Order: sequence, then structure tokens, then C-alpha cells
Amino acid sequence: MSSISNSFITRRRLLLGLAAWPLASLATTAPKTPTAGFRRWGSGKFRRFGFLIYEATLWAGGDDPLRPPLALELTYKRNISGRDIADASVQEIRNLAAAEEPRLRAWGERMAQIFPDVRPGDRIVGVHLPDAAQFYLNDRSIGAVDDRDFARAFFAIWLDSRTSAPDLRAALLERPDA
Repeated sequence: MSSISNSFITRRRLLLGLAAWPLASLATTAPKTPTAGFRRWGSGKFRRFGFLIYEATLWAGGDDPLRPPLALELTYKRNISGRDIADASVQEIRNLAAAEEPRLRAWGERMAQIFPDVRPGDRIVGVHLPDAAQFYLNDRSIGAVDDRDFARAFFAIWLDSRTSAPDLRAALLERPDA
């Protein structure tokens, strides 16, 4: 009797698992990229001393690409350490006078924890939400900073009218074809 009921239970579990299998695919139909649901806006290239560093694409969640939610995708063309990315970000924020030094240091340390070393072809996407910034490497979440001021200051690197890369800003803000 025990082997019959064990066989019945095993068969029942197998049938229930097979019946649920199509439903499992629904759980994996979540957005595959951090830019899903955003509208592609403009794109451009960032060069330093003539060398192509990355290509950038702006994604907007609404009609105004300067208001969150928005996403900025950087596709790197060179090997760059995560620490160098964080340090360059802090320097750009500092140039925009967006924060006091102790806060800049804290933000720099947090970015150094989040940003990995990148190789040519790697993509980091930053998503600017109203109260936070989320970051993805090649569509995989790598961290977030839950600070409205940080999010504003970080995305100002590219989008503020005083950016150090005005040509890239103009390309990012170019209205897409309707």
C-alpha cells in the first residue's frame, strides 16, 4: 500500500509540475532591459583627447527627456576601471557645483562600490527615478543610490546646460522622429 501511494504522489507531483510549466514562462516575461518602457531619445559619442570613450543614448519615460523617469545608456569603447568611472563622475559633479565635499566623497565611495571595471562593449545603464538612481551592467542590476540629490547631480553630468560635453548633451536631447 505504501509503494502505491508513493507512486501516486510522485505521479501527481509530476503532472502538476508539467501543468504549471507554461505558467513559469509568464514569470520570466518581465522587462528584459532596464530601458523597457522608455522611449529612445537621442544618442551621441563622448571623446576625450580624441579617443572614443563611450557612446551614449538617452531614454525618456515621458515627453520631457530632462525629467525623471529617464535612462542613460553608456556603451563603453575602452577598458576603464570602476574607480576611474566613479572619480570622473565626482569631478564632473564638482564642476557643476552640485554638492559639498563631504557629500561628494560619500557619493564617490558609493559609486566606486557600484561601478565595475568595464571593457569595450560593456553597457552601463543608469535609470533616474524621482528619488533614486539605479544602475545596470549589461542588463543586470549592479546597485542603486536612494538619494534624490545624488540622482539629480549624477544625471546633470550629461543633461545640465553647463555640462563639460555640450555637443553630447545636444545630441542626447535631439528629438526623435515621431
